[in-house]
Amino acid sequence: MKISVVIPTYNAESYLPDLLKKLKAQSVTFELIIIDSSSTDATPALAKTAADTVLTIPKETFDHGGTRTIAAKQATGDIIVFLTQDAMPCSDTAIETLVRTLDDPKTGAVFGRQLPYEDTSLFGRHLRYFNYPEHSYSRRLSDKEKYGIKTAFFSDSFSAYKKEVLEKVGWFKDGLIVGEDMHIAARILLLGYTIAYNAQAEVYHAHSYTITEEFKRYFDTGVFHTKEDWLLKTFGKAEGEGKRYIKSELHYLKQHHAYMKLPEFFLRNMMKYLGYKLGRHYTYLPSVMIPACSMHTSWWRSEHISTPAPKL
Repeated sequence: MKISVVIPTYNAESYLPDLLKKLKAQSVTFELIIIDSSSTDATPALAKTAADTVLTIPKETFDHGGTRTIAAKQATGDIIVFLTQDAMPCSDTAIETLVRTLDDPKTGAVFGRQLPYEDTSLFGRHLRYFNYPEHSYSRRLSDKEKYGIKTAFFSDSFSAYKKEVLEKVGWFKDGLIVGEDMHIAARILLLGYTIAYNAQAEVYHAHSYTITEEFKRYFDTGVFHTKEDWLLKTFGKAEGEGKRYIKSELHYLKQHHAYMKLPEFFLRNMMKYLGYKLGRHYTYLPSVMIPACSMHTSWWRSEHISTPAPKL
């Protein structure tokens, strides 16, 4: 089956040289599509040296779901792989390993394992190890009774979809503040397909968020769950997941003798909880306060702007 790889970019000059080199060394051939949000650095020039297609959209109209849909519709592949600009394949067989999962006719989409970079903070490293374990698994709709909303956990930092499934589900939704990957994964499950996690397909990808950034990230997640409340109504909450995460993170810090990080641990998790709760009730907040709580401040200005056709 033909493969297309899609990478949304914005000022990716520091990432692209190494990423493009890694992609060129992959064990499978593929069509490369880069969709750029009008970068002001060398990203467009770098993209043109390697990509089969470079699409350009205005920066202010970038949309997590809509931008990916534009590129996916342009793709000629039967399988569409999505990468973020800061995700680096760990091996030359990463893409081949990932897409092989889709040989199963029941599987509509798959995502790979994310490993932290060497300079990732302890909190960022733990998050990757917690969310992306060593063992592979698949999920079907009936698993919601056990895993709740975690059933639809997915990540487009390194993922692959069957194009026919994307078409059937109606592509990615426009206008989501975050969570386009979980949103479409949930809809794929509702169509009767399974989604899979392949732990052998690995990329390096992690963030070292500050406490303020954690607050904003969880605020946006709360907004997402409020605006798309059908997700929690359909799948239910991930009962006990928060407690399990906190216990796991505390154990991880103790393992690394990071006792000086314990005050930060308590403050960080308190701010995450506060951010999420405020996000869930954002409609009650003063309008001037909301963007300041959000990691995606521009989204509040462009929430209703439709994504224009790209320039070829």
